[in-house]
Amino acid sequence: MIAPEVYPNNFRQKIGFDEVCQLLSALCSGQLGRGLVEGLQADTEQSAIQLALDEAGEMLAVLRAGQSIPSLNLADCREALHRIRPDRTYLEEAELLDLVQMLDALHALHRFFTQEHTTGTIEDDSLAYEYPRLGARLKRAPVFPKIEQNIRLLFDREGRIKDNASRELLRIRRELMETERSLSGTLQRILRAARTEGWVEADVQPALRDGRLVIPVSPQHKRKIKGIVHDESGTGKTVYVEPVELVEANNRIRELEGEERREVVRILTEVASKIRPNINHLLSAYELVAHLDLVLAKARWAVEVEGLCPRVDAQPCLEWYVARHPLLQRSLRSSGREIVPLDIKLSPDEGRILIISGPNAGGKSVCLKTVGLLQYMLQCGIPVPMGDHSRVGIFKHFFIDIGDEQSIEDDLSTYSSHLSNMKHFERHSDATTLLLIDEFGGGTEPTIGGAIAQALLERFNAEGAYGVITTHYQNLKTFAEDTPGLVNGAMLYDRHHLQPLFRLSIGRPGSSFAIEIARKIGLSEAVIARASEYVGSDYIDMDKYLQDIIRDKRYWEQKRLNIRKEEKKLQDAAERYSLEADETQRARRAVLAEAKKEAERIVQEANSRIERTIREIKEAEAERERTLSLRAELKSYQDSLQEVEQEDLQASERAKREVEKLLRRRERKAKGESKKGQSVGLGLRAASEQAREHRLQDKARSLQEGDLVRLEGQRSLGTVLSVDKREAVVALGMLKMTVPLDRLHLASEEEIKQAGQSLKTPVRSTSAGKSVIDQIHEKRLHFKQDLDLRGLRASEAIDATAYFIDDALQLGMSRVRILHGTGTGALREAVRGYLSGVPGVRRYADEHVQLGGAGITVVDLD
Repeated sequence: MIAPEVYPNNFRQKIGFDEVCQLLSALCSGQLGRGLVEGLQADTEQSAIQLALDEAGEMLAVLRAGQSIPSLNLADCREALHRIRPDRTYLEEAELLDLVQMLDALHALHRFFTQEHTTGTIEDDSLAYEYPRLGARLKRAPVFPKIEQNIRLLFDREGRIKDNASRELLRIRRELMETERSLSGTLQRILRAARTEGWVEADVQPALRDGRLVIPVSPQHKRKIKGIVHDESGTGKTVYVEPVELVEANNRIRELEGEERREVVRILTEVASKIRPNINHLLSAYELVAHLDLVLAKARWAVEVEGLCPRVDAQPCLEWYVARHPLLQRSLRSSGREIVPLDIKLSPDEGRILIISGPNAGGKSVCLKTVGLLQYMLQCGIPVPMGDHSRVGIFKHFFIDIGDEQSIEDDLSTYSSHLSNMKHFERHSDATTLLLIDEFGGGTEPTIGGAIAQALLERFNAEGAYGVITTHYQNLKTFAEDTPGLVNGAMLYDRHHLQPLFRLSIGRPGSSFAIEIARKIGLSEAVIARASEYVGSDYIDMDKYLQDIIRDKRYWEQKRLNIRKEEKKLQDAAERYSLEADETQRARRAVLAEAKKEAERIVQEANSRIERTIREIKEAEAERERTLSLRAELKSYQDSLQEVEQEDLQASERAKREVEKLLRRRERKAKGESKKGQSVGLGLRAASEQAREHRLQDKARSLQEGDLVRLEGQRSLGTVLSVDKREAVVALGMLKMTVPLDRLHLASEEEIKQAGQSLKTPVRSTSAGKSVIDQIHEKRLHFKQDLDLRGLRASEAIDATAYFIDDALQLGMSRVRILHGTGTGALREAVRGYLSGVPGVRRYADEHVQLGGAGITVVDLD
């Protein structure tokens, strides 16, 4: 075992590992396992870590299978075994019973985990353990059947050495029993006489003092009974007298008890001499049982925290999905809440050091502690709560800088203590180091503190170290954005409800949301406005722009999630359709087979009748031609049945081919070959194409030159200049474009009235076209390229945007601007949601920060 280097010495306490050990100790069956938990250390050898995780995984499988393993709640006799190493030493009776209980549990564990089952094919009847790791460990462990048998034969059911353990012990105990019986009879006789004389109460019973039988009497009668006073009660109202008749018997009992004890010691010494050569093996057996108790505690821990035992890479690697802090998870569940899982990936390609920024109390430190605790638990062989597709590696150095480490004794301030930690990190960091630094650069003047932090970060990156670092410094965010090996991360914040989401987003820096948090706390607007003046509008706008990026990313992530859900629904529907089609095909085949049998029966019956008819005809000397005619008709009937069967089979094959086409379309959609969803159904594509051709032909016949039409998705009207089979040339103001017929709709009477035309006098001449062009030219002169939507509701804003974009497209504008303000962002999202579906809109984006930023959307038109 090679333990990793940790710094500082209280690293385990800082990440919460000591508390995990306390919980793990409580899950142990006995003191043997708890002793190992107290000395639990992380390892850096892949084989040892993987073995520990595999054993925990096998024990977890035992628990999930509902199997019961032998009890591991055993007494620890290792100290007693060390004590009997010298000759003429022995184990006490209770210690021998504890030892035999351990041996019995060891044998039961050996039988449980070394059960074999057949694997492979019938020809290859090789055997393997059901739990290979634990089975192999117990298979190597020694067993002690003779020692266990000898100890069991020595004791009776009450745990007392049997009378026949030796002849001398049998003699002593028989004499002792006879002496006690005689003593009891004499004592009862004396006691009855004392009751008759009134020297003792009627309900008084004999007592035992210093191993001798005595009679309790009142002080005034103590001289009435001849004997020895041994003791008196605390109140002085009772004295305990040993009658002279009992003195000799009591003395003999004491002598026999001494002889019995010496004989028992002699027997125990003989047993110890037989155990002594196997002490080292017995100690190893205790170590094995303690190890199994620890493994069982790890498996119980995995059940409690929903942990798993992943495969471990030999090199540093950190790619975790749905990872959860086990202590925080327990705490939240006790109050009825759920933890927000963590997805994090640190790699040389995407960034080894993660710089996390975001609001205070937003979860940055929890994220940092989660990484440190889970990685250290993993290298201790403890199951960790994360997704089964996560990848984990091994680190040889664990460095953490979190909390206030100022020291009066060492004359260290908060910042000095941080710098002392950074000195150690700088000198000992390498490519196998995991750095955990909270509030990097804090504790001193921001400018120099940020500069020192950036220089240290550059050094850590050059050494190839891995790490999670939290900060509020803008220079560190910018440095991480421009430096390979570093990556920004943000703890998300809900601006609408003014509360953290505790969700990590990697790829963009986060905002501290200082203004929003100040408003939530209740700081006056005058103070907030004054602070905004101090930092300047550029900084405020940049922070808002950063917040908008984070919000947009979260919005599109939700959109992507919804698309995946829809794709999953489509995939499930296709699979259900395929199963139903297969079932239908099987049912069809069954019906055809039944129909075929019925047809064959009918044919056979017809053949029988015809043969009978032929015999009758021959007997009647009928014409041969008539017979042949009857046979031909029968053959024709049989052929028709076969044709029907063949047609049904062909129809079934066609249905199967359509289903295969559907499944291929679904696979192409999943691979990105098709960007739009395809409809599910048999034969729909061909029918759709044919219907589309008919519509285009009908529309081509209905449209003529000069007709007013409306383009799909727009409200402006255009004039048809020419029409062919699939397309039409349409004039929209000064624009002339070729448009597919299926995107054109003949203008309704209401639309023509709105455009200033009359349906009764359709425009079909060049002069009418010129009138429209004049109107458009007039509109161009008065058109403004900015639209102000502030103060409007979302529905009103969308209607105004629709007319505005239609006019801009009709007039051939290349760029327009829509002013909607920032506010809650709802109006901005509604407008952009409409723009995303409008043909002719090439792109849209925020205006430059100095010209309005996120409060204005710039729209570029085709």
